[in-house]
Amino acid sequence: MSDPVIAVFMLGLFIFMVMLGFPIAFTLIAMGLGFGYYAYYDPERMQTIFDNRIFDLFVQNTFSVMSNDVLVAVPLFLFMGYVVERANIVNRLFFSIQLAARHLPGSMAVAALFTCAIFATASGIIGAVVTLMGMLAFPAMLKANYDESFAAGVICAGGCLGILIPPSIMLIVYSAIAEISPLRLYAAAMFPGLLLAGLYMVYVVGRATLNPSLAPKPKEEEVPSFGRIAWELITSFVPLALLIMSVLGAILMGLATPAEAAGVGAFGGLFLAVCYRALSWERLKQAVYLTAKTSAMVCWLFVGSWTFASVFSYLGGHELINEWVLSLELGTVGFLILAQTIIFLLGWPLEWTEIIIIFVPIFLPMLETFNVEPLFFGILVALNLQTSFLTPPMAMAAYYLKGVAPPHIQLMDIFRGIMPYLAIIIFSMILLYNVPGIALWLPVYLFGPG
Repeated sequence: MSDPVIAVFMLGLFIFMVMLGFPIAFTLIAMGLGFGYYAYYDPERMQTIFDNRIFDLFVQNTFSVMSNDVLVAVPLFLFMGYVVERANIVNRLFFSIQLAARHLPGSMAVAALFTCAIFATASGIIGAVVTLMGMLAFPAMLKANYDESFAAGVICAGGCLGILIPPSIMLIVYSAIAEISPLRLYAAAMFPGLLLAGLYMVYVVGRATLNPSLAPKPKEEEVPSFGRIAWELITSFVPLALLIMSVLGAILMGLATPAEAAGVGAFGGLFLAVCYRALSWERLKQAVYLTAKTSAMVCWLFVGSWTFASVFSYLGGHELINEWVLSLELGTVGFLILAQTIIFLLGWPLEWTEIIIIFVPIFLPMLETFNVEPLFFGILVALNLQTSFLTPPMAMAAYYLKGVAPPHIQLMDIFRGIMPYLAIIIFSMILLYNVPGIALWLPVYLFGPG
């Protein structure tokens, strides 16, 4: 076999191994080292079994990841999210928004989506948002006689907004891979993220209006006084909103780098937990442990993926795929449809981390050929990656919810509730392509032409 064919075989073998359940980061490292040993093998240079350039490349990649300034923001944002999650701030937020939105059709579902959007902005941790809202809002909706599939779809779709809404961990990873400014990427993601959350809410209100049995209105005798509602909003929504606005505002206004703003956010999360008297040694220890665990996973994914991608490129895999795409004689629209369709299909067996770190770099060198801005492409990918958590049969958001849902809730019930939101995501992508200013206006306004 020629080297490019071996590269494609390497890629297919990786997908197969991941589908078997092997750990992704260590699979990437093992395959990168294994195939790299073949790619860089030089019998004239070889003195011992370790005289192979793949080991030098692996060490260099490890050092590069650990010294990458952009990735410093990852553990700090994760820590902020885990502290907010464990301080029971989200519980108060959902309760207060639910009371404030009580006159809307599907008020609990709207409150759940709004809370998911706020919590996603504060953390960006998909599994944590879906799991927490699955324990908090999902039982409340079932108790209020909401349709099971309808309620499940709200939790799963809302919980995935953290992929897109800043400070998304995915956007930081993409900015490091595409070598573009995370500030511009965050600015570009703001309006598409709000648009998607808004479309979700419009769908929920519209569906509940047309079919009130899906989301019964609360009884008036269960609603507290206006003063109580106002107090709940002031003490729950306002502090968290101020924290988020200060973090994102500092980034978007150019007052701080993402890492610096993340440090402020981490301190602000601790401060809020102290103010709410919810900070304990046990909760702090859990937040630190989960932050270290997730950060290590992200960093080793980078090390493995950069080693894997370097070997794949050295063997000629990128050139082979590039030649195949160019041979199709596609225009800009055709290329975007092809790229996004492949990413959509990859979302069935893989999570966003593998897609962003392994497959998106294959398309990045082609963007200039097809006159596509990396910034715009990144936002389309972020929208599309919502589907990687929502597309059956490997919809991870559904499995997160199933893990905390009552035993009688079946996966098929959750899948049925998810399907309308997949259509909304695809509609959002079409809208974004036809009106690119939704993503590109704010970064140009704040930072000038890129």
